[in-house]
Amino acid sequence: MLAYLIRRLFAVLIMVLVVLLATFTVFYMLPKWAGQDIAVLFAGKATGAEQIEGIRTKLGLDQPVLVQFWDFVKGIPLGRDYANGADVTHCPAPCFGYSFVTEKPVWDTLKEAMPVTGALAAGAAILWLVAGVATGVVSALRRGSLWDRAAMVGALGGVSLPVFFTGMVAMGIFVHNLGWIHIEDGLNTDDSIGVWFETLLLPWIVLALLNAAMYARLTRATMLDVLGEDYIRTARAKGLGERAVITRHALRSAMTPILTVFGLDLGALLGGAVLTESTFNLPGLGLAAVQAISSHDLPVILGVTLFAALAIAVANLLVDLLYAVIDPRVRLG
Repeated sequence: MLAYLIRRLFAVLIMVLVVLLATFTVFYMLPKWAGQDIAVLFAGKATGAEQIEGIRTKLGLDQPVLVQFWDFVKGIPLGRDYANGADVTHCPAPCFGYSFVTEKPVWDTLKEAMPVTGALAAGAAILWLVAGVATGVVSALRRGSLWDRAAMVGALGGVSLPVFFTGMVAMGIFVHNLGWIHIEDGLNTDDSIGVWFETLLLPWIVLALLNAAMYARLTRATMLDVLGEDYIRTARAKGLGERAVITRHALRSAMTPILTVFGLDLGALLGGAVLTESTFNLPGLGLAAVQAISSHDLPVILGVTLFAALAIAVANLLVDLLYAVIDPRVRLG
């Protein structure tokens, strides 16, 4: 198990380095190759040539590409000094640079947005995993029944409807028309748990509706395959109870592909639920990314991208470890 964990950690490290290289190239080199000056984006077009040259020196844009990349990578765990002669600005670790718009560290922007995205991801993930898997299992056990047909039709509808549509419809009915739910314009850590719960309840349900539909269809298909295996028939022939057959054997084997998709979905959601946060105006990573894109704030876009990549890498590492718990063949292979 230890050797398996070391291999997976090494793979995650390599992947993070590749993502760092790719994001650095996209956000720092491509604008340069396209004839755009990052220093001008930072300072604004009205700034004089001498000031722009000073900004270029301070940001290290006048250095060779490899030096810029090394400073960028080193600054994340160790921090970084942006210097132009006596003008020195220290960016504490983890340093993702400074926002072109607010001129504050990108990490501060990420820290402010992370609680909202984390709460949204956690609540929605629990709802869609429990509801989707339960619906899929029951549909597989009652194949061809009225429940199975109704559940799959509902799942097809849930997959087909985009989040922004269901979100606007849900707000129109439950917030504006019936007034059952009140959504705050912004969330912060000073708000009570009740405020957070009421504000996030509708986004949880809307986001879970989309993903639960996909998980129900996946679980049903996987369970039907597993229930036809020889070891399931053998377990039943030996007199094992139906509940034990389903939970200890069939569902345990069927969880492997479900966990694979869950790791990807959860990691992507932690990186920023763009449509959901934009629809409900939630100040999370997704909304921060949308605002940064509209204002060409490259450091914030870069920070959100790197955080999303890291979240997906960590989520998949946890899923790989769960593989070893669910299926002993993984850790023994």
